[in-house]
Amino acid sequence: MAPHLAPEISTKVLGDARWALIERIAASQHLKHSARLCDFLYYVADCAIREAPEDATEQQIGIRIFHRHPGYNSSEDSIVRTHARLLRQKLAAYFTEEGVSEEFVVDIPKGHYLPVFHPRLEQVQAASVELNPAPAPILAAPESRPRSTPWKWIALFLLLPISVACALFLWHPWTRALTSQSAVDKFWSPFFTDDPPLVIYSNAVFIGDSTNGLRYAHPGEPQSALGTDNYVETYTGIGELASVYALTTLFDAHKAHFILKRSLLMTWDEAKAKNLIFIGSTAENPSLRVFKSTTDFTLISGPDFAGFINHHPKPGEPALYSRPEQHPLTKDYAVIAILPGVQPGKRMLIFSGLTTFGTQAAVDYVCRPESAADLLKQITGPRGEIRPFEALLETTIGGGVPLQTHLVTIRVH
Repeated sequence: MAPHLAPEISTKVLGDARWALIERIAASQHLKHSARLCDFLYYVADCAIREAPEDATEQQIGIRIFHRHPGYNSSEDSIVRTHARLLRQKLAAYFTEEGVSEEFVVDIPKGHYLPVFHPRLEQVQAASVELNPAPAPILAAPESRPRSTPWKWIALFLLLPISVACALFLWHPWTRALTSQSAVDKFWSPFFTDDPPLVIYSNAVFIGDSTNGLRYAHPGEPQSALGTDNYVETYTGIGELASVYALTTLFDAHKAHFILKRSLLMTWDEAKAKNLIFIGSTAENPSLRVFKSTTDFTLISGPDFAGFINHHPKPGEPALYSRPEQHPLTKDYAVIAILPGVQPGKRMLIFSGLTTFGTQAAVDYVCRPESAADLLKQITGPRGEIRPFEALLETTIGGGVPLQTHLVTIRVH
């Protein structure tokens, strides 16, 4: 499969040895199946060889390669940054595998988009050795053999208590819990892919202003109430903010990436081709109302009431889970669900609390090794696959933060 060539590439770079290297990279197994990354690489390499850094800004790349309109808000649209991270990974993989014998290495420094060409480090070190050969070793005169000392007995005496301490450490339940970290890896593995998922966080609509007060613009609010002077659609909850931070830490630890969108900016075309992660309930996350959502536990909410309907109660279970109407809150409920995505082979992961605290607790639940392991026991199929499910959680709240969260009930589809 021939790599895709961006049409803006200038012809004067085609005879440059650096351009030949770029073409080999684009034709490699790491990039040849990704036309968009090839376009990205061709464009920024052309800028570097032409010495035109002003053409390799985030805005220019977004316009020329990703067809964004001039002046688009790159702080909210991270497509260039996301693809730059992927391209850095592909370049590193190429030069450690197919391109291991290349004379020059290409990388894109973090925080920039202009590639840098430099000699491979091993060749520089080899040249340094040739220019500055190491002096011949000086042979010492043989010495008489010293008398034997009982070092092996001393070493055994010192190592014995260390070995016992290590054994006790490994036996300790706290240490054994750390080994369940793989449960977090397994739960999130469908989202740790080269194609970053779309994380869609709550984007509640308010009416009013910070001086005179704000109130929710509930679904069905008369359009006349949503005037341009009192329409606010950029607010989100502290729990959603903490959840995005937790996901950022988790994905960074696994060298994975995601695309972050507030709910009102998500487009249908984006959602069709991606795995989706929703943070926030249907009350504050309008995009979640568009998709076929949970069927076992659904949110009902009003100005003074919120709860989850339990559509198929098991023996002893209530038909409604609702939080107490008190301030400050001491308890909240949340749903975690994995459901089929828009297209076959894609998934939709939902974290939906009655309040922002419940949403935060739900995300934390599957980022902790112990609780993730407990959940996996119930949702893992006979072949080790993660089955679609809906799970209801209860969390206690103190000091404005979720404290303890446990699984109340679960439905595996």
